[in-house]
Amino acid sequence: MTLANKITVTRLLLIPVFVVFAAYYSASITAGEENITYRIIALIVFATASLSDALDGYIARRFNQSTPLGRFLDPVADKLLLLSGVVTLSVTNWHAGLPIWFAALVIARDVIISVGVLIIHLTNGKARVKPLIPGKICTFLQLSCVCWVLIDFWSINSRPWPLEVLIYLAAALTLITGYLYLRDGIHQLRESGHTHPDPDVP
Repeated sequence: MTLANKITVTRLLLIPVFVVFAAYYSASITAGEENITYRIIALIVFATASLSDALDGYIARRFNQSTPLGRFLDPVADKLLLLSGVVTLSVTNWHAGLPIWFAALVIARDVIISVGVLIIHLTNGKARVKPLIPGKICTFLQLSCVCWVLIDFWSINSRPWPLEVLIYLAAALTLITGYLYLRDGIHQLRESGHTHPDPDVP
């Protein structure tokens, strides 16, 4: 296994570590004995995992360590890290966490896209997932929401209004990109003729 792949696997292993310390921090708030150490560790772990994405990509390109395993694991690790941040900060008791509806929206979009890719792959043999600029912006906004909550040590009673605006912007892009990917998937099925009636069936 290459060094780049090892870094990617490490990023996957850091996800449950982040979730555990975020949950411990939430439990300390619920118990009325907030332990800021848990929050700091969760922040450090999430930041380390996020930065490792750039590191394994650089190593793979610089030292010719790109592998089929790495090309599969890297986006999976990125998506799981982002989802773990969104979901954890929505369902646990952080002072200025994310709303549950936001996590549900993000999960629903990714599930629809994943099911669509699977359907196209099974019916067409190959699914083309084109990277979209709105999709990159959407990921950036979602990640920004997570990072804001992690580093906001000052908001206690409610979310600050800039974070609220950021959440709604990320939600809007989540809906828009979900529609764009769904439209592209339907177009691929139409191109391959899988949406037309079978000519030999009466």
